[in-house]
Amino acid sequence: MASEPTAKGINARLTKVWMTWGAQFLPFADVASPELPLSRLLRLSLIQVSVGMSLVLLVGTLNRVMIVELGVPATLVGVMLALPLLAAPFRALIGHKSDTHKSALGWRRVPFIYLGTMVQFGGLAIMPFALLVLAGAQEAYDERIWLGYPAAALAFLLVGAGIHTTQTVGLALATDLTKTEQQPNVVGLMYVMLLLGSIAAALFFGWALEDFSQGRLIQVIQGSAVITIILNFTALWKQESRIPHYRRTEPATPDPTFRESWDLFTAKDKTVLRLLAVGLGTLAFSMSDIVLEPYGGEVLKLGVGTTTLLSAIMAFGSLMGFAYASYILSLGADPFRMASLGTVIGLPAYGLIIMAASSDTPELFTLGVLLAGIGTGLFGHGTLTATMQLAPRAQVGIAMGAWGAVQATSQGIGATVGGVIRDVAGSLSLSSTPGASGYVLIFALELALMVATLAAMWPLLQRDIEN
Repeated sequence: MASEPTAKGINARLTKVWMTWGAQFLPFADVASPELPLSRLLRLSLIQVSVGMSLVLLVGTLNRVMIVELGVPATLVGVMLALPLLAAPFRALIGHKSDTHKSALGWRRVPFIYLGTMVQFGGLAIMPFALLVLAGAQEAYDERIWLGYPAAALAFLLVGAGIHTTQTVGLALATDLTKTEQQPNVVGLMYVMLLLGSIAAALFFGWALEDFSQGRLIQVIQGSAVITIILNFTALWKQESRIPHYRRTEPATPDPTFRESWDLFTAKDKTVLRLLAVGLGTLAFSMSDIVLEPYGGEVLKLGVGTTTLLSAIMAFGSLMGFAYASYILSLGADPFRMASLGTVIGLPAYGLIIMAASSDTPELFTLGVLLAGIGTGLFGHGTLTATMQLAPRAQVGIAMGAWGAVQATSQGIGATVGGVIRDVAGSLSLSSTPGASGYVLIFALELALMVATLAAMWPLLQRDIEN
């Protein structure tokens, strides 16, 4: 009996140490508050985990499976992977609708996240069968191709629309739930969960499809659909407060149209310039997304195992950037300065990547990729935090949607342009090093875009100095 008080005393001391030191050293732990505990925020961030899983499935796993195992032409694969971007410009409209929605159940955000989840589930549910029909039609050149094309296109469109809807409204809901001083850490937490979900999904998909078969492909994709439902529904449980019934029965004032809300949003000081900076910076950091691994293999002669680690190095760099930005911004730093710092770090990053081609030094390449990841994390965190902090409470959805639309569209355009430049410039043999000219041209263009991003950011920094 004497040991019981001792055990309780030890537990009490351990709990005190955990609460004191954990909040200081665990990333994003200090975002929690009595009104919004960390467990609730972690549960809400499961939406980001499902988004990361679907993105890895589309851009990583299916990219390789469609070309190698199913024999679908690479050009057709590129078109299919670009289809989800068609939904990206509508993110601002989706955010506006979630700002003004009046639900019989008293919710604004939750119905849209439910809708986006079901749309994403539908796309994943039909996707494996559509791909198998398309692959069989390509091989046999029969009439099934007229069913395979629209079915595969519909599947990718549905998944893309679901991702954009759930991510936009999920970030708006996170903004609703948090105070301004907490928002930098919330941004970091959400995107760390996105990266962790992407890494976990990539490892699982690689293991599950190691012995590829069409049946296993169906199981993996449709299993992802079920997991999406489970994660998103768990994330939303008791997150958004319902509007009291008496407020829903009061005479409603006419809601502003999307055009009216958009004009009001863009009329804010330097909003358009901020979105321009987001577009230029995202374009600069994303143009080399699909060519870094081929560059390492073709120009630097690195092995497959080595180049595969590049994604992990980039993700680790982004995690470092997110953690640092969350800590500094939570102390009251200016998010535009953080985004500018990320762009500045991007300059030597891609400079080192270019130098690696002529110096035949893989270590320079690895360091450049790590710095590029850090710069990406700082830039993304800074711009999203600025958007959250400057968004009026009545326009959080449209602000999140505008940021997401510009970011996603620029990312898609950057990846597409990077691939085209690599192929065209490489075929012209503009460099004495075979295959290097296209890659170097892409990296040089990224450096120019980063300089343009800094120029666009300068008036935003000047405003902070004047204030």
